Amino acid sequence: MTGKPVKSKSPSPGEPLLPLVKEIRDLVQSARRTAAQNVNTLQVVTNFEIGRRIVEYEQKGSKRAAYGKQTLIELSSRLTEELGRGFSERNLESMRRFYLEYRETVPQIPQTVSAKLPAKTPTETPIMQTVSAKLPAKTPTETPISQTVSDQFIPRFTLSWSHYIVLMNIDNRDERRFYEIESRQNQWSLSELKRQFNSGIYERLALSRDKKGVKALADKGQIIGTPQDVLKDPYVLEFLGLDENTHYSESDLESAIIDKLETFLLELGKGFLFESRQKRFTFDADHFYVDLVFYNRILRCYVLIDLKIGKLTHENLGQMQMYVNYYNREVKLDDENPTIGMILCRTKNDALVNLTLPENANIYASQYQLYLPSKEELKKKLIEWSEIASDTPEAT
Repeated sequence: MTGKPVKSKSPSPGEPLLPLVKEIRDLVQSARRTAAQNVNTLQVVTNFEIGRRIVEYEQKGSKRAAYGKQTLIELSSRLTEELGRGFSERNLESMRRFYLEYRETVPQIPQTVSAKLPAKTPTETPIMQTVSAKLPAKTPTETPISQTVSDQFIPRFTLSWSHYIVLMNIDNRDERRFYEIESRQNQWSLSELKRQFNSGIYERLALSRDKKGVKALADKGQIIGTPQDVLKDPYVLEFLGLDENTHYSESDLESAIIDKLETFLLELGKGFLFESRQKRFTFDADHFYVDLVFYNRILRCYVLIDLKIGKLTHENLGQMQMYVNYYNREVKLDDENPTIGMILCRTKNDALVNLTLPENANIYASQYQLYLPSKEELKKKLIEWSEIASDTPEAT
């Protein structure tokens, strides 16, 4: 039996172009991201320079506050008329303050940008109009302005202007420096920065450290070297949308975390990778389930999390110890570090934890709360902790 010959299906007219389309699309998207980053950097540098010139102008005249305010009012009016939006009195005051807050940490700026400016002439346009417009014509050996700005300022100004507006509202300079470092290292968006600040992550981390550890937060951000470095108490889970005054189950809590996993990972901190939920393992024909399993790539170990909506009990601790023992003996590789067990509970008893577990158990209990903490209360606790730490002699 013979049939009609099968004709090979010819590709659609556009199919051969798909790889080329993808390459061009990726190229354009990459270029747009780079351009947006360069624009952000140039905006921050320009605003810093505007602030510098405002301060230098004020220092040549009266230092009375009323005089400075009138200067900003008149400057805002003239710049808005010539250049359009973006030069309100409030914005100019932010630029002025930005220079005052960051001039000590960026001492090279007056010598870098201003050194590239030509000498003023009677018909010259004010510097506020643009930084690049003030540069002399390029020569074959001259570095373009975008490269000059990037080379000189990216090590310092790596965030957007909106990030710096938020940071300038943090009065404590150590705390501000911490959020600046963490925003840069973790590439926090503006909303993530606001959320981390509102949840008091600086205070929550500081309260679990000694004096040297608190100083390190301001100098280097959160450094992960031991299991204790990833711990917070409490964990703030307001983003789950659960109401503390209504009934919810541990399953509801777990499902809410999975639904908001990206934000939960942000709350957990650096290096966490999600592996599974309700991870089952069998021992003596009995099945056991770990609520949430993560892996921390910095510590190179598994992190097991059990969720408890009630009061922590010694049975909870014993169960977690069994989970940790199983993972250490059956799951982790020889070159990986010991498994960490973490119990998130509504209320805990530190004395119970210390009494139930051996010192090297690598199991921790932390409270969680479903609302943002009071910043003032956290600051008060940190001040009290600092006073106690100051009265305690350091070990030599």
